[in-house]
Amino acid sequence: MKEILPTPPAIVRQEQKSIQELFQKNVVPSYGRFDLVLDRGEGSWLIDVNGRRYLDLGGGIAVCSLGHANPEITSALVEQSTRLVHCSNLYYHAPQGRLAAELVRRIGPGKVFFCNSGAEANEGLYKAARRFGNPEGRYEILTANNSFHGRTLAGIAATGQEKVKRGFEPMVTGFRHVPYNDLQAMRNAISPATVAILIEGVQGEGGITPASAEYLLGLRALCDERKLLLLVDAVQCGHYRTGRFQSFQRTLEGVPGGEAFLPDGISMAKSLGGGFPMGAFWLRTPFADVLGPGTHGTTFGGTPLGCAVALRILEVIQRERLDENARTVGQLLHDQLCGLQARYPGLISSVRGVGLILGFELGREIPAFKGSDKAPSLLMVQRLQEAGLILIPSGTHVLRLLPPLNLTPAEAMEGIQRIETVLAKLA
Repeated sequence: MKEILPTPPAIVRQEQKSIQELFQKNVVPSYGRFDLVLDRGEGSWLIDVNGRRYLDLGGGIAVCSLGHANPEITSALVEQSTRLVHCSNLYYHAPQGRLAAELVRRIGPGKVFFCNSGAEANEGLYKAARRFGNPEGRYEILTANNSFHGRTLAGIAATGQEKVKRGFEPMVTGFRHVPYNDLQAMRNAISPATVAILIEGVQGEGGITPASAEYLLGLRALCDERKLLLLVDAVQCGHYRTGRFQSFQRTLEGVPGGEAFLPDGISMAKSLGGGFPMGAFWLRTPFADVLGPGTHGTTFGGTPLGCAVALRILEVIQRERLDENARTVGQLLHDQLCGLQARYPGLISSVRGVGLILGFELGREIPAFKGSDKAPSLLMVQRLQEAGLILIPSGTHVLRLLPPLNLTPAEAMEGIQRIETVLAKLA
């Protein structure tokens, strides 16, 4: 349902224009930005400088785990900022130790390194793998087609999408890509230089494609057989987004051998800080000490302030049982999207995902989008924004839903209604 709002006064329209001009003049143009100028957020809602409200089912690309302007996060920031904001990693402090213990408890025996982003967390995994394989001259990491692992030079080399590599050649050596969810292809790709396999539990940028249970268990057996590290990029699909702390835990529920499954390394970020810039990676015992003193470091990783926020988020998730909410509201969204697919088969070709990491793929022949040089996913996102709804494009035809973990059923249904409003007009 498209909101009918009066035309904003000239002074407000001028504010929007002036902010955009500041960006155009002073900000590196590395992003294709939508024509929205946001001012504030309230829970699952965003408000632009014109006062218009948008239901945000994108969650800052899976970052805003408790929504916008959450009072619990504000409280944690204020309380910790009166005690200690930063002290460097030359010293001990309680918030980092407590947060590491909470993450280890939710995953398994091992240790955690804190950093600032998902790309940095993956960089730590690459270094751990190379350090592990160095005595034998092994350094190669196998990743999957359509994967995404960040925008650093090593991150784009690891990413299985050619579009992120163009213009940055030569690539960092030591990465090769094989089809996702294809165990035999991975086995065939192993070389004497291979030291690790890196996959996403659910491919996010690649179109919301979950790893199958058979694939995960098969990779674990393959890595054990060939003495390789099994690494999981959980930056987008982790932190209870699927209804379990890690997506592989959800995928392997009830599967024989599933409860014993553990990778050797996991990268985390996004929802971990709920909007506060934070990343981490976990390494399984006995590989947890492979990065000894002097081998890796960061100035801002694991600050008292960031760790206090992450601890409060975990506390809220547990207290409000948001893992269960991700399951129930995620299933509601999934079922409703499947209903839309049935009613508009020419517009939605498939629905996939689990919990609150969902996607739907657009049909290939949408008449209203013909003749445009923009990807159908971008055109659809723009129409949804006009209807007061924010989703995230994924490639040329997929739209992602990555809402806060505390999204309500009523908000979920509001989002579905706004999607259907747009579909009805396209049909």
